[in-house]
Amino acid sequence: MIRSIKQDWFSNIKGDTLAGIVVALALIPEAIAFSIIAGVDPKVGLYASFCIAVIIAFAGGRPGMISAATGAMALLMVTLVRDHGLEYLLAATLLTGVLQIVAGYLKLADLMRFVSRSVVTGFVNALAILIFMAQLPELTGVTWHVYAMTAAGLGIIYLFPYVPRIGKTIPSPLVCIVVLTAVYMISGMDIRTVGDMGELPDTLPVFLWPDVPLTLETLWIILPYSVMLAVVGLLESMMTATIVDDLTDTPSDKNRECKGQGVANIGAGLLGGMAGCAMIGQSVINVKSGGRGRLSTLVAGVLLLILVVFLADWVSQIPMAALVAVMIMVSIGTFSWASIRDLKKHPMSTNVVMLATVAVTVGTHNLAMGVFVGVLLAAMFFANKVGNILYIGSEEAGKGNHRIYRVVGQVFFASSERFGNAFDFKETVQKVTIDLSRAHFWDITAVQTLDRVVIKFRREGTEVELIGLNEASATIVDRYAIHDDPAAVEKLMGGH
Repeated sequence: MIRSIKQDWFSNIKGDTLAGIVVALALIPEAIAFSIIAGVDPKVGLYASFCIAVIIAFAGGRPGMISAATGAMALLMVTLVRDHGLEYLLAATLLTGVLQIVAGYLKLADLMRFVSRSVVTGFVNALAILIFMAQLPELTGVTWHVYAMTAAGLGIIYLFPYVPRIGKTIPSPLVCIVVLTAVYMISGMDIRTVGDMGELPDTLPVFLWPDVPLTLETLWIILPYSVMLAVVGLLESMMTATIVDDLTDTPSDKNRECKGQGVANIGAGLLGGMAGCAMIGQSVINVKSGGRGRLSTLVAGVLLLILVVFLADWVSQIPMAALVAVMIMVSIGTFSWASIRDLKKHPMSTNVVMLATVAVTVGTHNLAMGVFVGVLLAAMFFANKVGNILYIGSEEAGKGNHRIYRVVGQVFFASSERFGNAFDFKETVQKVTIDLSRAHFWDITAVQTLDRVVIKFRREGTEVELIGLNEASATIVDRYAIHDDPAAVEKLMGGH
């Protein structure tokens, strides 16, 4: 226990602290922007980001991952805020947290094992593209100063690590933000700053119970939104946790992360914040800046609140060009460039799943939809591939009055038709033996097909014997097969 606490909290104090500072500075404009998307006051997103980051630092299952208000969640809130107002959003946030805690106890995070690597790669690439696209408004219709500042920021980010002694000690994104802010304040050039994004709060958050009637009508209003928020939030959090696992070569407790996200959202709702989830962009910034433990997430959340409440005058001077440079670095670092090189080496089905996930996610800006399409395609390709691994051979036995069929492979809904068409029902033999010792029956569709095969042979006056069923296959066949039940056979054949 003590060793785990030391590892999670105090094994990388310097790196976690510096990384948390970078993340806190980058969180401010995003939290404001997401609040605007949702149609609420900027303080709602800022309070939510503070609360979620602090709570998830203690309750989350993935050390070093950053959670806060996100764009994916904000998009789902627009209609609720417009039709019913902020109080209903806070109530929906509380219910979202409850649903996520329930999902954690039901161990729904274990479903992540059904998400293939090609889907994760597509998800990562889509997010990298979306992060880059989100920076384009800051680079459109602006003066040359913005382009110069952004280019200078990228130069600092990529070149500063090569500076002797201090290059590897101080995160280059932090240096970028500090230097460009100093340049802006000295030169006084006319470019957008964090202060132009919206008014920063000047008070600490307070406990706030949603002012909504506690009735079934209220529940039916917020339930659909809470379900969507819970699903999208957990999906993005689980995918981000998987990516951070890969970046740090460390495991994480995904079911604990589900519960942690739920607790964090309940806390956010009670402090006047909107629902949030893990942020892949900020998590990558954290890892790339040297953050590995829970301390980095805690520092990011606490410093965010200190910056916007007590140091708002300084924070408002940060040029957006500096943060754009940081986010472009994130998008470049997040994108899996190897997936482009591997297009020629990987199977076509893998490439289709990856590209479809990217296309749907970028086209709809809906992460859940992109992952759903990717998982669905991956499942279809897998079923088709396994369904084709089926061989049925036959040989004569005796004096031409006995045929033995040997089945090798998996029999289920995707291969059942092929299984049923492999037998010659018109051949005149007295007995047919179907050897299933190297086959496996998976579902009711396979059992029903076996029924039809046996019944067709018996209708032609042929004796049928099934041999070699393994225990699992025999269990499902004994339970659902009807070929030895005359009444059921009569019903199946329509009375003929």
